[in-house]
Amino acid sequence: MRWKPLDWLREASLWRRLAWLLLPMLVLVTALELWMTRHDALEAADSAYDRSLLGALKSIDANISTASGGLSVELPYRMFEFFELTASGQVYFRVATSDGLVELGSADLPGPPGTLATGHPVFYDAPYFGEPVRFAAYRRALERAPSGSEARSVMVQVGESTRSRQEFTRRFVQRAVLRDALVLVLLVCCTAAALATALRPLARLAREVQTRSPEDLAPIAEDGLPADIRPLVSAVNQQMARTQALVAQQRRFLDDASHQLRTHLTTLQMQADYARREQDGTQVQAALDALGTEIGRATRTTQQLLALGRSDTAALDIAPLDLAALLREVALAFLPQARARRIDLGIQTASPESALADRGLMREALANLVANAVAHTPEGGAVTLFAAADAQGFSLNVEDNGPGLGAEERAAMGQRFRRGQRATAGGSGLGLAIARAIAERHRGALRLEAREAGSGLHAILWWPRTTG
Repeated sequence: MRWKPLDWLREASLWRRLAWLLLPMLVLVTALELWMTRHDALEAADSAYDRSLLGALKSIDANISTASGGLSVELPYRMFEFFELTASGQVYFRVATSDGLVELGSADLPGPPGTLATGHPVFYDAPYFGEPVRFAAYRRALERAPSGSEARSVMVQVGESTRSRQEFTRRFVQRAVLRDALVLVLLVCCTAAALATALRPLARLAREVQTRSPEDLAPIAEDGLPADIRPLVSAVNQQMARTQALVAQQRRFLDDASHQLRTHLTTLQMQADYARREQDGTQVQAALDALGTEIGRATRTTQQLLALGRSDTAALDIAPLDLAALLREVALAFLPQARARRIDLGIQTASPESALADRGLMREALANLVANAVAHTPEGGAVTLFAAADAQGFSLNVEDNGPGLGAEERAAMGQRFRRGQRATAGGSGLGLAIARAIAERHRGALRLEAREAGSGLHAILWWPRTTG
């Protein structure tokens, strides 16, 4: 059996599944928040330190003069001292004419990338003496060219080591990591507590079901359960109600069946005892004949009980069913019995198209209906079989011209071991119950109606076109 990567997650408990799904999400959100914090810290540091660079740049630019004929700069030393203190590193500057013939400060500072436009400061990073340095460069026009040069513009550069801003960013990110780690731990703890609280009704429900006795099929109380769990509990209650009804039905069936079989066994025992005591051969033969008749009745009752149990539990084998062929098969099976009682057993020729049903169960149901009709129709009577169909479904019909049943009897018939007032002595009251159970398995019904003309009974086994 191949193991799939997510099988363990599918088989895990709900609490563990939620934890394993939420924890990576929390870590991912925290990592994303840290990345955004670092990005914002870098932008904030660059903005703050660049403003310091720009201030130093403008201070130098404000002190540039060519009044003496040359290029002179009165450096704001106090500002540079403060600037170096805040920069936590070396500060560099350079003032040079555009032709480079006159310059002050560090002459080898790296120039800005590309062409520097007049009046627009530019910030850039470049290595200087083996360390990263942040530079600000600015070009402005001169009122007159200094002596020794014909340039009419001057470029001012100020640079500082980036160690201070890197140290600032590192400390900021470290504090953010500690803060977010603490927040992550708190989130995990709060999530675990929330999950435990949210799943507590499920744990209570599980304990309640586990402590029940096997016979306890009472509905589970839905009070105090979350709204998402109530449909599941309601479905379980419905299933338990169906199971309870099935158990009650099976208990009644077993009680009735045991009573019916005990009656047959008691009768057989009495007839056997009578045959053993009787000395007259004629009486012994009569007792043996009665014994054989009772064995036949017991056999018929047992077969009907087995058929009834199968109709309740057997899986349906739905397939196309030729109704005309089914009618002919059942009629031929009961033809000898009908002829023995001079009953006209016939089939109407009209037959609908093929139906969908379980052929074995439908044959059992039709056979029981025909057996009842032949048994209750007086000698010389008639039993007619036919099939019908309409837009809603199909039906198998058995009509006889026997004494029939009253309206109250027709409404009550079809229950197990329920017999009519004119039932024969050998009947067990299971034939109609079997037919009704099979019809209900096909989502249909068994209807007993009076014949439209004359006395008799019309049994209709109906089921819809769609049985699934």
